[in-house]
Amino acid sequence: MGMLTTSGLSVSFGGKRAVDSFDLDVKAGSLVGLIGPNGAGKTTTIDAITGFVPAQGSVLFDGTDISGLSSTMRARTGLGRTWQSSELFDDLTVMENLQVASERVDVRGFLRDLFRPRNDDVSELMVILESLDLADSADVLPTDLSHGQRKLVGVARALAAKPKVLCMDEPAAGLDTEESQTLGGRIRALVDGGLSVLLIDHDMGLVLTICDYLYVLDFGQLIAEGTPAEIRANSKVITAYLGERHGGGSDPTGDDGAPVDGAPVGEVGVGE
Repeated sequence: MGMLTTSGLSVSFGGKRAVDSFDLDVKAGSLVGLIGPNGAGKTTTIDAITGFVPAQGSVLFDGTDISGLSSTMRARTGLGRTWQSSELFDDLTVMENLQVASERVDVRGFLRDLFRPRNDDVSELMVILESLDLADSADVLPTDLSHGQRKLVGVARALAAKPKVLCMDEPAAGLDTEESQTLGGRIRALVDGGLSVLLIDHDMGLVLTICDYLYVLDFGQLIAEGTPAEIRANSKVITAYLGERHGGGSDPTGDDGAPVDGAPVGEVGVGE
């Protein structure tokens, strides 16, 4: 059994089944990709796993069923996530953003801060920044960073909470090729260091390069799973999503099935 496992995970909005009986397994120290066209249910899946939308089925985290826990309690068990947008505190420095994320917010923590100063030991947080090549930006405001650096700060802030598994929702969205490759290398290094990651991204150059295993959703249903090499060769995936550039042929397709001129596969639109 993996660090993060779902069984029969389903999400419905009214009469629409956004995710339909999805089984997922993220093993310890692995990088698992979740891909598919816009509207396939990828972000909804992460929302369900992390407790932000009601769902049916079970979510096991490190062998424990967390299906009935709130999003806050799931985060406290070590299930972290990033968001499509950076969601940084722009009036705080990079280090202060990490300090906020590392603080456990509860009544005891509030009372503790009333009677004794907050621990200002930032050595562990600096290690995180160093691992992402952000150490020189510790005292910089996010507004003074490039888009790529802001994305990395978002990852660093998630890591500050010490997750065992990190769900990443389109971390490369809006990045150019070089920035995406840099981000991919950082994510891969974190996984090689022992972190387990569930990654959603439309950048197929990134996903097919760094992931150990992939799941492919279409209209909320699993249509394929396997290694990057197996996914590249899967005819269902090529038809539904990859087009033939990454599967061995021509241009990618958009949501309506029409070719997207000049767009790398996986950069066909944003969001869900």
